[in-house]
Parts: sequence; structure tokens; C-alpha cells
Amino acid sequence: MKRSLMYHTALPRHDLRVRSHRIDVKPALALGSHVSFVRYADKTTLLMGDVVVTEQEMQPFSDALHKNKIGQTAIHKHLLAQTPDIWWIHVHAHSHHPVSLARGLRAAFDRTDTPPPLPSSLRKPGDLDTAGIDAALGVKGSGDDGIYKCVFVRRETITDGHLVLPPGLGSTSALNFQPLGDGRAAISGDCAMIASEVQDVLVALRCAGARLVELHNHGLTDEPRLFFVHFWAVGDGVRLARALRPAVAATNVVPAG
Repeated sequence: MKRSLMYHTALPRHDLRVRSHRIDVKPALALGSHVSFVRYADKTTLLMGDVVVTEQEMQPFSDALHKNKIGQTAIHKHLLAQTPDIWWIHVHAHSHHPVSLARGLRAAFDRTDTPPPLPSSLRKPGDLDTAGIDAALGVKGSGDDGIYKCVFVRRETITDGHLVLPPGLGSTSALNFQPLGDGRAAISGDCAMIASEVQDVLVALRCAGARLVELHNHGLTDEPRLFFVHFWAVGDGVRLARALRPAVAATNVVPAG
């Protein structure tokens, strides 16, 4: 079934002050909640999203989702050794009533301290060699509130049950670079893989010096079945990009957009 319309919104956790491995994590690096509504030709709407919650917020947020018939398809972490403890919850629902979905989601967000979104800046970080990063990864990145983001999408058509997902929805690989000065960066990354690619990607990440964080699924009924590995790396931005290129190349992806 083809989509007719997608609405996407981002809700970065600007209220949180998170540290991982002695680095202050900016919201755009790894603290962004994202929610998408996809309208299909049969007038049904698919809700998919990834929501950042604190450990204290997680159970009330989950209870509100359950009360409003919104499912959870993954609960996991994106960061190692973090303070405070932060979790990521993937949400999912399919309905003829998009406003009811939105109200239910709002009820769940109201159980958290998630702030309203702020105007975002597309300015590229000034102290990173973004041209060198682009050349190393074979992609054209973009700036997002001081973070440089390089995004890839799976080549395959991805379905969720009988629904065809828009390109990139729930199936992207992303490397986010937070500048640390002198060309260095902290990278929070995520690779989308099919089963046969997983081991090659894990080996390539470790060969690049990246720390593995989580290996998991984001969905329950996706085809082809997708796995995701979150990873963390710190060092010279261009050298890390070159070292991480084989991990991206081990998957069936192309640069986004």
C-alpha cells in the first residue's frame, strides 16, 4: 500500500544535561525524540517514533502509551556510561483516527518533562572538517544545532506488516558528529542492517575503534527484518569517518536525499 502523506516532528530533550564518557552530550547528537505520522490511501494512519525518556519517566510514559492503545516495539539505550540514565522507546500504532493517536501520544509525553521544540539551526559546525568527513563517507552531511549528521537509507522497500514505509522511515543509518575542538569529534552512530550484514558491521566498527552500545530491533513486523547497532567513537573526525566507512559499506544503503 502506497503512502499519500507523511508528517514528521522532532522534540529534542533540551531540558536534559547528559554526560557520557566525560563528554556533555548535545541534544542533536543523541537526545532527540522523533515521531512520524504516515497517511495511507485507505485513510488509515501509521504512527512510528523514537522517544527519549529518563529512567524515572519510563514507566509512567509506558503506562500512558498502553492506556491509549499505542504499542512499544523497542526499549533500549543509545549511549554508554551515561548520567542521568536515559532510555529510548520506539512507539507504534495504526488507526483510522490520527487525532486520537496524537492525543494519546500527547498524554504519554505529558508524563515526561519533554520541552516544546526550539527553532533549529542548520549551521554546520565551524571546527570540523565537514568536507573531509563527506569525502571519507561518500555522503553530503548537514548541520543540525551544532551537530554534523551523515545519513544513509536502505535500498530495499521496507514494509511494516502490509504497509509500505516511506524511504528512510525506521530504516536509516546515521553518523552524528559533535565537535570537540581541533578537528576532534564525538560520534553517536546507528547502522540499519539485515541479518546477514550484522557480523560484518560489528567487526568493522570494532576495527575502527568504535565502542558497541546496543544491538536490537526497532520494529516487530518489518520486512526485510532489520537490526540496528548503536555505537560511540571519539577522535579526529575525518580519520574516524574513514575508519567507519567499511561498516557503512557492509550494508545495502545509499546516501539520503
